[in-house]
Amino acid sequence: MDYFNAPGRNHLFVPGPVNIPEQVLRAMNRNNEDYRSPAIPAMTKTLLEDVKQIFKTTSGTPFLFPTTGTGAWESALTNTLSPGDRTVSFLIGQFSLLWIDQQQRLGFNVDVVESDWGQGANLEILASKLAEDTAHTIKAICIVHNETATGVTNNLATVRKILDHYQHPALFLVDGVSSICALDFRMDEWGVDVALTGSQKALSLPTGLGIVCASPKALEATKTAKSVRVFFDWKDYLKFYNMGTYWPYTPSIQLLYGLRAALDLIFEEGLDNVIARHTRLAKATRLAVEAWGLKNCTQKDEWFSDTVTAVVVPPYIDSSEIVRRGWKRYNLSLGLGLNKVAGKVFRIGHLGNLNELQLLGCLAGVEMILKDVGYSVQLGSGVAAASAYLQNSMPMIPSRI
Repeated sequence: MDYFNAPGRNHLFVPGPVNIPEQVLRAMNRNNEDYRSPAIPAMTKTLLEDVKQIFKTTSGTPFLFPTTGTGAWESALTNTLSPGDRTVSFLIGQFSLLWIDQQQRLGFNVDVVESDWGQGANLEILASKLAEDTAHTIKAICIVHNETATGVTNNLATVRKILDHYQHPALFLVDGVSSICALDFRMDEWGVDVALTGSQKALSLPTGLGIVCASPKALEATKTAKSVRVFFDWKDYLKFYNMGTYWPYTPSIQLLYGLRAALDLIFEEGLDNVIARHTRLAKATRLAVEAWGLKNCTQKDEWFSDTVTAVVVPPYIDSSEIVRRGWKRYNLSLGLGLNKVAGKVFRIGHLGNLNELQLLGCLAGVEMILKDVGYSVQLGSGVAAASAYLQNSMPMIPSRI
């Protein structure tokens, strides 16, 4: 079946891929280039330095892989661990489930700590496991910072405190795919050994770059890690870094120019201001959900995500119909409920290059959809709650003061 474009823009409010800024689109609208010419290595060198800022690291070594977040996961695991190594990993939603599946298929001994979907990682169990592990058989702690299936954010600073309390040498591996550049993330301060993100999330690029950053401790671990790796081998990249050519294989030229433009936009706004903007948008969304009389899938305030809100619907409504109706009637794209929460929640993504008025348009659309599917909602109630909050919390645009 052919689908025809609707008038105006598609309102893209899934939690990734996200809206791409015009500046980024224009930067990528270029022909191919010889990546062995002086221009691409020169740009790559500055990109690698600037990417460190979004991880808040001075000591980390970044890698730009032409891949998705799934490939970045594999890179983090295979460069630091050997088959049979014991990992502790937290199952709290669909994406943590997929990372656990990958760990198991790569041959690691995964100690799964499972929580109800809508809860964060059980760090009390982590503490007990580390306390018992006096032989240091646990080689890595693997945690998803922000679980987009349920809208749950984990406390990474507490994970580091637990590791330090028990003086445990396990590597600290973090999936920051839907958090980095949107939520507070401090690689050096929190002692994260490998952090990773994907270009299609808060960076507001097309899918296709898996960005990995490794601590000195993680780089040292590569010397003894026996997992098979080829495409994702950090050693190949480091070899070409030292040569000054940077690329062991052909990169996506257009995505590199896009990344340059995306970083420039983030630095122009200021990374801390970007994070504050995401906090505002998330709070406004949660106020709207409350005004609608619906519940957040996330079970405690401390776990609320500032990049996605998973909304629980009444049992007589199939949340998949909300998503279908949004796309078919209002040109509004919302996130489906996945796996255990399929049909029970829909997700509003509020990350990336997004402003307050765009969000209010989305919330107005959700209200009309809720009315369409038989939920008794007062039109304008969520928009009013969100607007009142945003009108009192939005700063002036710095460049226009």
